Amino acid sequence: MLIGTLLVLGVGLTYFLYITDSTATPLMIAGLTIAFALSFLLHEIAHKFTAQHFNMWAEFRLTLQGALITLVSVFLPPPFKIISPGAVMIVGSGTRESIGKTALAGPVTNLLLSTGCILLGMATQNLFWFVGFINAFLAVFNLIPFGVFDGLKVFRWNKIFWAAAFIVALALTIYSYSPALAAF
Repeated sequence: MLIGTLLVLGVGLTYFLYITDSTATPLMIAGLTIAFALSFLLHEIAHKFTAQHFNMWAEFRLTLQGALITLVSVFLPPPFKIISPGAVMIVGSGTRESIGKTALAGPVTNLLLSTGCILLGMATQNLFWFVGFINAFLAVFNLIPFGVFDGLKVFRWNKIFWAAAFIVALALTIYSYSPALAAF
């Protein structure tokens, strides 16, 4: 988890090299980079605690392919940054419902963080908008119902819950996009 978090911190820090706002202080950039990493950590921890709630064993595992993609993203410009150093692996006799709920816990965490940051951004008119956008985008990306993404597990469990979460994530992403860009 430490290596994954360090990789995410690297992506976050280099993302903020593109800030054009002259009022962005090093402290602000450091704070946003930490917020970026916390978004990743809280997403993964939500999976772990939810799995444990359903009496399943859960552990974050760094994957070589994911770590390399994240490392390469450190050097790419913002539209091409991908964060996927690994995932929480779950072992146990989970039902389709418990696995779906465990998968949904990460994106829901990002949606809650997004909502909170957007509200703070509305009150303060600052870079909280950007953290809100990043979290909403992380939720959209993770809810894609394909391959190893959380979205496929949620979709297999309950299409209504998947659609509701995806629509909320997409709406928050669209809503926060312009203010997030304006914050730079």
